[in-house]
Amino acid sequence: MPQTAEAEGAPDELVGPLERGLAVLRAMASGPDVRHRPGDLARTTGLARSTIDRIATTLVRLGVLRAEGRDLLLAPGAAELGNAYLASCGLPELLGPQAAALADALDASVSLAVPDRDGVRFLTQATRRRAMATSFRPGGLLAAERCAPGALFAAEWDETDRERWRARRAQDPPDTGSASVPPDEVEAGFLERVREAGESGMAVDDQLLEPGLLSVALPVRGPAGAVVCAVSVVSHTSRHSAASLVEQALPPLRRAVAAMEAALTAAPVGAAPAGGAPAPVAVLKEELGSGFLQSLARGLDVLRAFGSVRGPVRLSELARLAGLPRATARRSLITLRHLGYVREEPGGFVVLPRVLELGHTRLSGLSLPEIATPHLVDLVLRVQESASVAVLDGDDIRYVARVAGTRIMHIDITVGTRLPAYATSMGRVLLGALPGEERAERLRRITPSALTPYTVTTREGLDEVVAATAARGYGWVEQELEEGLRSLAVAVTDREGRAIAAVNVALHAGRATPEESLTTLLPALRETAGRISGDVAAVGRFSSVPTG
Repeated sequence: MPQTAEAEGAPDELVGPLERGLAVLRAMASGPDVRHRPGDLARTTGLARSTIDRIATTLVRLGVLRAEGRDLLLAPGAAELGNAYLASCGLPELLGPQAAALADALDASVSLAVPDRDGVRFLTQATRRRAMATSFRPGGLLAAERCAPGALFAAEWDETDRERWRARRAQDPPDTGSASVPPDEVEAGFLERVREAGESGMAVDDQLLEPGLLSVALPVRGPAGAVVCAVSVVSHTSRHSAASLVEQALPPLRRAVAAMEAALTAAPVGAAPAGGAPAPVAVLKEELGSGFLQSLARGLDVLRAFGSVRGPVRLSELARLAGLPRATARRSLITLRHLGYVREEPGGFVVLPRVLELGHTRLSGLSLPEIATPHLVDLVLRVQESASVAVLDGDDIRYVARVAGTRIMHIDITVGTRLPAYATSMGRVLLGALPGEERAERLRRITPSALTPYTVTTREGLDEVVAATAARGYGWVEQELEEGLRSLAVAVTDREGRAIAAVNVALHAGRATPEESLTTLLPALRETAGRISGDVAAVGRFSSVPTG
């Protein structure tokens, strides 16, 4: 059995495939490499190559990994594992609005962080655009001694926690996980900051993590009085000293914390946040046979099920949410608890922030082009025509992702190209998706002109084709942008169903009749848009997805 962080004292009922599958995800999520070869994963994890292959087959079919040739990459579906923790704890949803309001009031970045063993994980950040800015991706882990929240959390440690911290420091004296600090100053300096944080109820980071970086943090306590997270105001020495940051930020920070604690007190435990139920795995097992690790898939179902209920969850409820027998769910929970992803409390099981290490940090930074491009590649291979994704930019569309077709004669457009929205299939989809008044206002200011003899050139005609596009759910342009060019498009939506982009297939009109093109292309195009939209929903559930 490969070594894990919890290798000692393994329970008899450990689900081996689940343990090994999570070890692979941890290996893929750590380090600088985005792409991983199965052989490299075998060496990193200590698992047999045949085991890696079965795990990869399972995780690819579950949408947690994707394969590009011989390489394996984390897929947006893996973000749902971290989303389960973020939804279950409720902190981004409950406290995010107060953090954003504080950031507006101070014109500074504000972060929310939670304790994770002897470290600190950042959940969300309300950023402000500056030439010199700070950014932590959701799920990012810092050593407790490197940031202000760490001192606040450490003030609550018992002796076991302190020994864990000392053991980690002994294993990595130079602190290779973050910027170096003099080893002989770490322990005494940190423990003194912990003492001060315990006495004053606040902590200050005066360039602990990085030269020039400052922050002041306060704890946020739950209804029972325990510290559940910390909120930090982050600045830079170009704007403040540590003392001036405390002077300016502390009063509004205290008011924000009071509002956050009131929100936590009012939050109903057991409310079900928005989130899809785990997909059944029996069909995949039947399709793939021994190549599919059903127990790994079921364990991930249990983990994702936490995202459907806020707070502690009873075993019977988790089994129901995951669609599993109680005994099967129990074995998965025993494994997840052993690995440090779940804790058992009097009220049930609680998912822990350590789950965010399973790829969430890396995936939370994905942009729309990065999400869409693999799906465009699959679409082009399927239909043998060029495919693109574009967003509405003023009265134009702007291409943000594109994969050219394999034919000798193909459409020559590049990322960044802007085209008039009124004469493109993607533009008409995006115009048609606008709310009624906004659509009317946008169309009133557009003056269509003839780009070909087929272009719609009247405002009345444009109103009609945009309305028709919205009604039928796809855009169609026949030689209106350029003679010989046919284009079909559908919307890409976010988690709330709002159109954020459009995806199209473009081809030469002489290759098929309009009816043949519609029959051949529309189902594949809609399937691709659905997959992109699903990935956007997973990645963007608790962080924004840049459109590129």
